[in-house]
Amino acid sequence: NPAEIATAKQLLQDYAPAQTALTLIAENNGDLAAAFDRLATSERNTYSDPTQSIWEATLTVLRRELCRDEGFRGKVKEYTKNPTSAVMLTGIVHHLVAISHLQLDPSVATFATLYISRIGLDIFCEHTKPSEK
Repeated sequence: NPAEIATAKQLLQDYAPAQTALTLIAENNGDLAAAFDRLATSERNTYSDPTQSIWEATLTVLRRELCRDEGFRGKVKEYTKNPTSAVMLTGIVHHLVAISHLQLDPSVATFATLYISRIGLDIFCEHTKPSEK
């Protein structure tokens, strides 16, 4: 919602990639998936899959990496205890960027961090779990 976006903009005011992400989120009325897809297509302009959005594909990849990463889990838990800490929130973004094999752009990592911190890591891991067929 607009208040959460404003709070995040204030918390991350000194982190330019976050401002890019938050501006797109605001322009898309809080719709993370639409804002993220806009960022992804504007940055690389190459992704096109009518069956899965780039947001959904990114969440799938993040799930494989983050749901078993105890360091990331610890950072998210600490941040949820102190959600006004810009240092902790930026630390989560930096952790995602630092996972070298994912090669995430800091703006992309900001989207993921905001989404996960909003809904919680356990819910994220369960919600993005592949369906059993």
